[in-house]
Amino acid sequence: MKKTPAPAVHLALTLALGLAAATGAQAQDFPGGKPITIVVPFAAGGPTDRVARDLAEAMRKPLDGTSIVIDNAAGAGSTIGNAKVARARPDGYTLLLTHAGMATTPVLYRKLPYNYETDFEYLGMINDVPMTVIGKPQLQARSFGELREWIAKNPGKTNLGNAGIGSASHLCGLLLQSELKAEMTTVPYKGTAPAIADLLGGQIDLLCDQTTNTTSQIEAGKVKAYGVTTLKRLGTPALKDLPTLDESGLKNFQVTIWHGLYAPKGTPAPVLRKLNDALKAALKDPEFVKKEEGLGAVVVADRRVEPAEHRKFVQQEVARFGPVVKAAGVYAD
Repeated sequence: MKKTPAPAVHLALTLALGLAAATGAQAQDFPGGKPITIVVPFAAGGPTDRVARDLAEAMRKPLDGTSIVIDNAAGAGSTIGNAKVARARPDGYTLLLTHAGMATTPVLYRKLPYNYETDFEYLGMINDVPMTVIGKPQLQARSFGELREWIAKNPGKTNLGNAGIGSASHLCGLLLQSELKAEMTTVPYKGTAPAIADLLGGQIDLLCDQTTNTTSQIEAGKVKAYGVTTLKRLGTPALKDLPTLDESGLKNFQVTIWHGLYAPKGTPAPVLRKLNDALKAALKDPEFVKKEEGLGAVVVADRRVEPAEHRKFVQQEVARFGPVVKAAGVYAD
């Protein structure tokens, strides 16, 4: 004989099924006119913030004109903003846009309030921002080859600036020292602006930073430019004649500061699909592409726009940066 569920069990089952049905309906209707917040774990006005604001505008149309607002939750090398999204309600209305720090904080911080592998849904990559190696105007070296010789002849005397521990320039500098097998004195600053100011003033010798921060200085001839960190030369007018470090003798040297989009773990699959579709549409928006090119960035057009490939790429980046940071013995916590 078929047993009838106990009243309490039957009620719980009915509520669970009803909740699941309601959640599914809400997911299908997403975003339903409700605003979406993109958390940027850096201050307003910086490169990542600019990418986020441009992307938000490009994603509005494929999301039925939904309002997308930016929440700058800066501090602690991006970990405050990252943790905020990891703890957010997984409904698709709170997203995270961050840069390569998603892959570097796990090796720079020995204790984190979130897990980069298990606390996020990966939505897709956005762009790659190349780096440039620039020097103070007083340097006599005219090429990267001459600069390399000068560094080798002056061990420990080269001052290499960065925008702070965990910054893009810090990570590029670590990789540069590792590949050159060179001893340099690193000088951390509280941001890129003061680092470039001291470079222009001759207080530091070198800086490796994003094209978003260095292109205008290179174009104006205010700094010595020694190379870009991509395997192919850039098409940006101000940088098209700048050789790659690879062709200058530092074989296979490649560093880009990429950006990606994330949602809290447990966000419904239909919502994730809608967000990924909107992201893909935004990356093909001519106006967005134009804005990114103006920043010296390259919009991603490969498989990394897919969530699974995005996750795989981040895992590879963690594996690449881990040994370099460990060898340097410099951590952010």
